[in-house]
Amino acid sequence: MAPFRYHAFVCTQEKAEGVPCCAAAGSFRLLDALRRELGGAGLTDEVQVSSCGCLGLCDSGPVMIVYPEGAWYAKLTPADVPEIVSSHLKAGKKVVRLERNDYDAMKAEILEHREKYLAMLKAKDAAGVLPDDIVEMIRGFMASRAVLTALELDVFTAVGDGGTAEQIARKIDCNARAAKMLLNALVALKLLSKSGDVYTNSPVAARFFVEGTPDSARLAQLHIANIWKRWSTLTEAVKAGTSVAPRGDNGWVKPFIAAMDHNARGRARAVVQAVEVNGAQRMLDLGGGSGAYSIAFAKAAPGLRCEIVDLEDVLPITQDHVRKAGLTDRISTRAGDMLTVPLEPGKYDLVLLSAICHMFSPEENRELLQRAYRALAPRGQVVISDFVLEADKTAPRFGALFALNMLVGTRAGSSYSEPEYSAWLKDAGFAETKRVRLPGPVNLMIGTK
Repeated sequence: MAPFRYHAFVCTQEKAEGVPCCAAAGSFRLLDALRRELGGAGLTDEVQVSSCGCLGLCDSGPVMIVYPEGAWYAKLTPADVPEIVSSHLKAGKKVVRLERNDYDAMKAEILEHREKYLAMLKAKDAAGVLPDDIVEMIRGFMASRAVLTALELDVFTAVGDGGTAEQIARKIDCNARAAKMLLNALVALKLLSKSGDVYTNSPVAARFFVEGTPDSARLAQLHIANIWKRWSTLTEAVKAGTSVAPRGDNGWVKPFIAAMDHNARGRARAVVQAVEVNGAQRMLDLGGGSGAYSIAFAKAAPGLRCEIVDLEDVLPITQDHVRKAGLTDRISTRAGDMLTVPLEPGKYDLVLLSAICHMFSPEENRELLQRAYRALAPRGQVVISDFVLEADKTAPRFGALFALNMLVGTRAGSSYSEPEYSAWLKDAGFAETKRVRLPGPVNLMIGTK
């Protein structure tokens, strides 16, 4: 079993509701408990833990197999984990009371379950019933809408340290019966827990969805709630060929910038590392939003000064982020439309377009890159950070779906492919172009003057 002393496999297979499986029996809680216990025992470098697909003992879940012995443990609970870790994984003694070693009976149980499951699938197929994964795809909006409504109503903040449906309903000024339905659905989605009549936040909800916590993402996710409204017009947009959603403020600025900042926090370091700053002195961040990327570049390159251009109602948010980062002496802001704002020729060593090009038409992007080229000094770089599709525009999946987001939300925006970006950069005059693949859905296209 080198390079690890032990290797534990925990089944986390999820099946249709009503079909026995380890996930329904609590295998994810078991997996979390196992990892925490191993960390506490100082064994994380000695024991490799992997989740796996169906092991066949679906009526006896959760199931775990520990190698090299090949010991099968069944019907486990998080309360069993400390004994397994201390006895088996630390002292080398299997926990007999939890072990299944009736191998002939186990094999018969596994084969019987497989036969029943396959027979069920064949029967559904013969009856012309939609496959479960397609049904889940079609109904996926239900879970999304429940969470977005909870965020709009600030349910997780109202739950706080716990409360009944009636107490929570009063805090969010909602009907108690309806609030209970929503709360129960959030329990089913594992964002809340319920004990008796009392609801409490799950750890992930308490960390990310409660207003005012250090990692709160509630405001950023309200941007998705705004997107939801536009997506409800997708059918009409496909017919019209452009966005048909009503225009207007609708309080979009703060959630939108919060969402962009939240995304940038996870990507900025990777973008900075991928770009060879090479002693650049002046950077132009077009549509810089919260300033997250300018802040990251300024921190990584002490000699770099950044200028952020964005709309006038965005800049107070930008300036607040820059002030909190302590970089007001090196990051300046200017109000303007990036397609028309005056740019001094040859002034900048680096021009950043992060999450910008998908908002514009191909013609507008050609114009934007020509403006960037003129604004750059010799050997300067333009860095496009965006969804970069493959040539046939069907992958990556998120980028292909995001094109529809631009259809419902913009006049002529879309997701664009690597060949399109390369052609626009070369037409603008950039002699050297390259694609840099980063983890996640966003890649870089870099052109050098």
